[in-house]
Amino acid sequence: RYYKTIIMTDADVDGSHIDTLLMTLFYRYMPELIQNGHLFIATPPLYRCRVGKTEEYCYTEADRLRFMEKYNNGKEEGMFTQRYKGLGEMNPGQLWETTMNPETRLLKQVTIEDAARADYVFSMLMGEDVGPRREFIEQNATFANIDA
Repeated sequence: RYYKTIIMTDADVDGSHIDTLLMTLFYRYMPELIQNGHLFIATPPLYRCRVGKTEEYCYTEADRLRFMEKYNNGKEEGMFTQRYKGLGEMNPGQLWETTMNPETRLLKQVTIEDAARADYVFSMLMGEDVGPRREFIEQNATFANIDA
């Protein structure tokens, strides 16, 4: 019925968790949507960076560091950085320009493998079997990137 179903969540870790939950929902109850290539995830920027009159939206921390290196000799001082904690922090024009405009937005197409992985992770982390969850946490705790 629909050509594109787009999941649009915050650019931070919480948004990624919501993406996982929604992919699991679609995988379990509407797998044809994914199999037919109709499920996408919108990619909003995490930062807006400015040095003088040069301004760019940066989608990752690595993008922000590249901007800083390219336009400000790798220094934070003298550079304006706005971190978006959520889509609600953008004004309507910014949200349209970066995340909603079909001409400029970045979409990631969800594959059945992506959704299957999300389903597995969701089931493992939220399921009743403690062993796999404990093992996952022990193996991945050192990789945690706390977004506080």
